[in-house]
Amino acid sequence: MKVLSRGIDFLARILNALSVNSKVLPKEPVTEYELDVNVPTFYIGRLNSRTDIAALAKVCRRLNLPDPTKEQLLASKSLPRFIGIQNPPPLFGSTSKPSDATEQGKRIFAALEQAPEQKIQIIPVTILWGRNPGKEKPGLGTLISHSLTPSWFRKIFVVLFSGRDNFIRFSQPLDLTQLVHEKGDKDELPHKLIRVARVHFRRQKLAATGPKLPSREQLFNSLLASPTIKKAIADEAKAKGLSHEEARQNALRLLDEVAANYSDAMVRVADRILTWLWNKLYNGIDVRYAEQVRELTDKGHEVIYVPCHRSHMDYLLLTYVIYHQGLVPPHIAAGINLDFFPAGPIFRRSGAFFIRRSFSGNKLYSAVFKEYLSQLFIKGYSVKFYTEGGRSRTGRLLPPKTGMLAMTLQAMLRGIDRPISIVPVYIGYEHVMEINTYLKELAGNNKKNESVFGVFKAIKNLKNYGRGNVNFGAPINVNQFLNEQQPDWRDAIHPTDVQKPAWLGSQVSKLADEIMVNINSAAAINSVNLLATILLTNDQFALSKVQLIEQMNFYLRMLSDAPLSEQITLPEQNAEQLLEHALTLNKFDVLKDQFGDIIAITEKERTLFNYYRNNVLHLFAVPSVIAQQLFNNHRITRSECKAQVKRLYPLFAKEWFLLELKDEYIDNILSSFVDQGLIREQGDQLEVLKDGDNPATLEMLGKVVHHTLMRYALVIGLLSEDKSLSPAELEKESTAVAQRLGTLHGIKSPEFFDKKVLSSFIANLSEQQLISKQDDNKLIHSDALLILNEDLHQLLPARIWQSISDTVAATR
Repeated sequence: MKVLSRGIDFLARILNALSVNSKVLPKEPVTEYELDVNVPTFYIGRLNSRTDIAALAKVCRRLNLPDPTKEQLLASKSLPRFIGIQNPPPLFGSTSKPSDATEQGKRIFAALEQAPEQKIQIIPVTILWGRNPGKEKPGLGTLISHSLTPSWFRKIFVVLFSGRDNFIRFSQPLDLTQLVHEKGDKDELPHKLIRVARVHFRRQKLAATGPKLPSREQLFNSLLASPTIKKAIADEAKAKGLSHEEARQNALRLLDEVAANYSDAMVRVADRILTWLWNKLYNGIDVRYAEQVRELTDKGHEVIYVPCHRSHMDYLLLTYVIYHQGLVPPHIAAGINLDFFPAGPIFRRSGAFFIRRSFSGNKLYSAVFKEYLSQLFIKGYSVKFYTEGGRSRTGRLLPPKTGMLAMTLQAMLRGIDRPISIVPVYIGYEHVMEINTYLKELAGNNKKNESVFGVFKAIKNLKNYGRGNVNFGAPINVNQFLNEQQPDWRDAIHPTDVQKPAWLGSQVSKLADEIMVNINSAAAINSVNLLATILLTNDQFALSKVQLIEQMNFYLRMLSDAPLSEQITLPEQNAEQLLEHALTLNKFDVLKDQFGDIIAITEKERTLFNYYRNNVLHLFAVPSVIAQQLFNNHRITRSECKAQVKRLYPLFAKEWFLLELKDEYIDNILSSFVDQGLIREQGDQLEVLKDGDNPATLEMLGKVVHHTLMRYALVIGLLSEDKSLSPAELEKESTAVAQRLGTLHGIKSPEFFDKKVLSSFIANLSEQQLISKQDDNKLIHSDALLILNEDLHQLLPARIWQSISDTVAATR
């Protein structure tokens, strides 16, 4: 037996050396979990497998962690470092020998009792061979899947076929010294450790692979058998004069149109293709705060990803990032416009399910889609959808569409027994591949339908797109949200019927707004959006290199000293490095003369750069207003500064989905200005220092929100001048005035005269009770609006204000 055991060990090491390539998460567990390699260390894993231990040992050597194949000395006793809670089955038969994990645990606890001051760490390690979730009805393919617990002979084939997809995830170590000192039955501690480990590994596997997959036929039959769809089929037959079988076939066709057809093989192929693609397209993808998503999966949460929508690349990029964070790719709600050959079948097998733009007038489709979505949640699949509905053409977050959120809450009212958490995601690019198309659409061109020719054209135009950013925002526990906002929500739970309680609409709207706020609260500064924010405020869209770097350093320092939220991220590079990188993207001209270099946005990129600035404009809103106050007045009290910001902020917050304003945020901005030598503070007085370029620095920052303030001023100006405007008339005249001002001042920002943006602002004024409708549908303004009008008058330069006044007067 010893000879056989040694032979198997030798074979495991050979297989590991030749066939295994492990992906490790987190990449640096020693740093991530503050591991101390000098204290006694044990590893606990799901399976007591020699190949698992060999793969782990190889990784541990690379990470300078203690070797799991060696014994650990603890209280003068040598104990095995690896604890496997389950033994593999024998070559013949199906019954495994009982694991000695409990006995190992007893020996560890006994040693700790002898040395109660001794610190040890037990590190849970999840080891998976491939990420195939397996089938609900096993077939031949599961023979090489990690979903089985294979014998050593079977494991050879598992390693040969899935060794290149080996996945090892370290988790937060357990500190057993705390358990030892707890009161209770000491003999129960090892059993408790094993029970906790079993639950942990079950959740880890589910998070990495997802639940087992039904066959497409199984899925459709179970959905068609649901009471909701049965009723919809009967209603369809009655309404359209069809036989029951004809109506059932209609439902089956709709299911085939909607449902994903997830394939682990397709995901693995896509992973390799996308790895090549990202290396060709981007200089790197910066991913932040993924650990909070992994924490949710560790706790057994159902995860719903809700990202902003900048580009078709979002579908691929976010799924790729999630997969490389050791999490199962989500099922993705994709527009039916993407279901064309060859993209549609590929997306569908990668987890996409397709949704029509409207459910209106098709009750059968509505019932089929809602039931399919409910089943995804009930079975435990993670889901991703875009609450904006479509891609943003301006770079700003679009007002949320709440249909998918409403259906999510309705699915919860089926009585799902797991907590559900929504993870907002900010996605940013230094180049958006569709940006030229967006500009044409904003100019009035019709949106073109996606097609195979568009795919080939996109592949042909692949080039250096700079860096990408994926920031996972603060998660929202939906169960907790409803407990706080609607304590009686569980009264509406029904296991079969789709519920629509009276409170659903209002709570969905609140939840949608919170999601959008959390997306913008996780924004990322990159080289392009930072340069766009600076250069678009300057004449000729240019600045000397020296002054540009100084302004970049000022902004980076200010955003570091006074972040809008804790999840805002800044680049690791300094200003010089960011500029050098940006110049490689072919978006800038470098003009040279005897005084030094001048950096300018190329002429064809000037309008496009508004898109990138709009991604992060909200981060500069309050600092810009404060800078403009200081520049205009040179001296102002802190209380006056705060009062004016607080009057404007509700308008900013609604437009840009901002967090609640805190005095601390304003104070931090002012402190940053003081620390950077721009202003000085004497009691409550704030005074601009006139040395050097200080006023110019503040002037440039103050200009960042000029276009926004101009838009506010022209609408409020029209309201102040004319008391006989209806909402529709105000919207029409505001659009005309905006277009006029855009021409006069060379404003290239498309959203400045976008009818939808102006309409949203007018609605915001009404929501803030700054205007109201009379019985004759005419608008009347409040006294607070006149105070706001005076604020804008103080903030905007005289030439701009005069231009607004003249244009508004000309409309009368």
